[in-house]
Amino acid sequence: MNMHEPLELAIRLVVAALGGLAVGIEREWSVKRGRHAPHFAGTRTFLLLGLLGALGAELTHSGPTAAGIALLIAGAALIVVAYAVTSRHGDDVGGTTEIAALVVLAAGALAGMGRLTLASGLFALTTLVLIEKGTFHTFVGKLQYAELMAAARFAVLALVIFPLLPLGPFGPEPGFRPRELWALVLIFSGLSFVSFLALRIAGLHRGYGLVGLLGGLISSTAVTLNFSRESRQQPQLGRVLGLGVVAACTMLPLRVMLLIIGLNPGVGFQLVPYLLPPLLAGLVASGLALRKNDPQTIKAEVPSNPLRFGVAVQMALAFQVVLYIMGWMSGRFGASGMLASAALLGLTDVDALTYSMVKLGGAEALASTAAQALAIGVLSNTCFKLGIAWTVGRGVFRRVTGRGLLAFSAASLAALLWLR
Repeated sequence: MNMHEPLELAIRLVVAALGGLAVGIEREWSVKRGRHAPHFAGTRTFLLLGLLGALGAELTHSGPTAAGIALLIAGAALIVVAYAVTSRHGDDVGGTTEIAALVVLAAGALAGMGRLTLASGLFALTTLVLIEKGTFHTFVGKLQYAELMAAARFAVLALVIFPLLPLGPFGPEPGFRPRELWALVLIFSGLSFVSFLALRIAGLHRGYGLVGLLGGLISSTAVTLNFSRESRQQPQLGRVLGLGVVAACTMLPLRVMLLIIGLNPGVGFQLVPYLLPPLLAGLVASGLALRKNDPQTIKAEVPSNPLRFGVAVQMALAFQVVLYIMGWMSGRFGASGMLASAALLGLTDVDALTYSMVKLGGAEALASTAAQALAIGVLSNTCFKLGIAWTVGRGVFRRVTGRGLLAFSAASLAALLWLR
């Protein structure tokens, strides 16, 4: 026998025992605090269940296989019988303790198989779920029908329809890619849903700014489109919607810098002087807009359609049309160098430009040009979003967004001219 085997077995048994002990402590504590009726198992029983699972797995692996399987079945049968007895008397009919006991048995078996990381994670997650009972109940109590239905529909859109769509491309260049287009629909609908939840939690006077800030990590263009349309329907929210767009656009240079530094530090560090000025300008513009709190926004109503699915489909189709127009123009007139191509591509897809510059900027001689191309793409994208805000948006939203994005664009242009 290898001299390390007894030590490894001891570690597995200790992990299984401590994991069961953690769950057992929570169950016994909840009973003593009056949160539950007495359970069939407490601290010692859960500790032993963890050990039982580990021993059953060890016997199955290196000992009498039938004995190990019988041990695990006996542990599971004991838990099922305990549930039948307690439910007959009307105590703890929810079965939370019994389900937790089965998880402890299974996690103990994983520990006995040597999968200590997964077993420890299961023990920790189970304990956390049991402790946070009040949080879960409070959250469910606050859910409304519209939120529940929106979450279920979004799950169908993302988990059922999305995997079934073909990749493409179909048709002439740049091609129709159903799955990518549907992903764009999911981004738009997801942002609308996140906006809805943020408004419920943070309130109308802060929710849109928070959504814009977080949405900028995914797609600042999608935030601009969504909020521009929202400004038509709720013009009294123009200031906070504009703040959300400025916040989302401020996240764009930060996201590009972090991504490019991680993938190609040579290009990334040359890019920082180009994108730092617009980042600072966006932060200043967001701060100034945030200071002007409009009390009328609190009187507005939270949107009743969380997903805005129809609008999301329209936006995605509009993007496809723009891609076809860009492809036609590129094929007819050509691209006069990397910088002109960056300005064209940056109109709608800064991420695609970023990844292309990561590869192209691999040569040290092209790193500076690649950094400059990325800066031009960010400026082009900002001008495109400014056009969206002014064309689609209305009222105060136009002024707030216009001031912020103009300051952003001016800082970008100044950095490009200065560092030329």
